[in-house]
Amino acid sequence: MEIFGIEIDLAKIIEVLWHIGILIIAFVIAVPIGRKIIERTIRKIGEKRASSQGRMKTLEKLLANVFTYVMLFIFIVMFLATLGVEIMPIIAGAGIVGLAIAFGAQGLVSDMVTGFFILLEQQIEIDDYVTTAGYDGIVEEVGLRTTKIRSFDGTLNYVPNRYIEGVANHSRGNMRALVDIGINYENDIDHAIEVLEVICSEFQEDERFKEGPNAIGVQSIGSSDIVLRVVGQTENGMQWACERDMRKRIKEAFDEANIDIPFPHHVVIQK
Repeated sequence: MEIFGIEIDLAKIIEVLWHIGILIIAFVIAVPIGRKIIERTIRKIGEKRASSQGRMKTLEKLLANVFTYVMLFIFIVMFLATLGVEIMPIIAGAGIVGLAIAFGAQGLVSDMVTGFFILLEQQIEIDDYVTTAGYDGIVEEVGLRTTKIRSFDGTLNYVPNRYIEGVANHSRGNMRALVDIGINYENDIDHAIEVLEVICSEFQEDERFKEGPNAIGVQSIGSSDIVLRVVGQTENGMQWACERDMRKRIKEAFDEANIDIPFPHHVVIQK
């Protein structure tokens, strides 16, 4: 067939389009299946080794992303081969270009090296509550280049791994629930501590507490109040809920016992 004076092999075009179509269909089918196989394999390994759920999620996402990148590279190479483009020079050139990029993009290389050691040393995992690189929140994804941290206001922060120089992981082991409560100087301190001890005995039956809570006594003496402190060890992530519940119960108990909690007063003098 000749179009605008150009000889076109229609059979060859149909053959190339057929191969491209098959290639696209294979890619679209293979990627989800591969990711699903990775997910099931990681889940089985986690059950056998009794590994933490966060670590299994981290490995699952990392391996799924690596698999997707590899499949994309294979797809591009096979696509070019279908079009009749020589593949070996491209692969050889990719190695040279990759070396040049490595020298020019040292930040990227640093991200990947740091990400590798973060995963190797299990410094952070998905669903961990961490403070690092000026961000505070829940880890949603740990990759070789970036780590995603969701702040408590809902902001999703993309942190390059090279900026993760120190990590405070708040999700390892039990956490401390601490409540400070102030009373008036006119109140009996011993009576107030007795009321707190009764409340602590109630919360010691709470399954969220692993140790305590206990009323440890006077924490500080301020200009208008005497501060009493209650401390206990809770399940990880439950410390805030336990603190809220204890504050509510302490307020109710102090009201019943006629123990005053100081608050600002306005005095109006009329002349």
